[in-house]
Amino acid sequence: MLDGYSAPLFILGITGALVAIRLGYWRGRSAAWYVDAVLVFSIIILGAFFEFVMGRVVICQCGYIKLWQGVVASAENSQHISDWYTFSHVIHGFGFYALLWLFARRIPIRVRLAIATAFEVAWEVFENTPMVINRYREVTISWGYYGDSILNSTFDVLAMIFGFWLVSRMPVWLTIALTVIMEVGVAYFIRDNLTLNIIMLVYPAQAILRWQAGG
Repeated sequence: MLDGYSAPLFILGITGALVAIRLGYWRGRSAAWYVDAVLVFSIIILGAFFEFVMGRVVICQCGYIKLWQGVVASAENSQHISDWYTFSHVIHGFGFYALLWLFARRIPIRVRLAIATAFEVAWEVFENTPMVINRYREVTISWGYYGDSILNSTFDVLAMIFGFWLVSRMPVWLTIALTVIMEVGVAYFIRDNLTLNIIMLVYPAQAILRWQAGG
């Protein structure tokens, strides 16, 4: 069965093998850009395949595709190309870039992007397992959440890639400023953001939940 931990771990394992081959065969930065592009694209496709096998819908069950879904308390949230949580995935890109710069800066940046993509894809697959979906429904404001569409998951990964690319070209102060602006802005509009999401998933706080519910 592909639910639970097996699919995300398989994705990370396959990526580890591919990265090892990439670094072993093309030493240093000598690989053509399209080699790493194919690596990143393959990881994204692998994640979409696993989500499809796990029974996730390809697009919103409403039957159409929207560029932006701004209503969180809706069955269409996390079903379209982008929504309020897209900002969280951009911040994921910031975070992955920082971590890989700290611990793997000798690896070419395009390979670091592939590694970041693998972790993001693994999270998207894990996030759409019944275990995590039920956790969201139990302890966060996402009471009606029933998982992402494959379309939404794929664009979440692309948002992370955009964040990774963006932070590679920005000074640290601007990265911090944009992170704060996105977190505060999203919290203001929907009473949720990446920070609150992590807190509520790991250690739910009733005070936060009451505030998010408008109480």
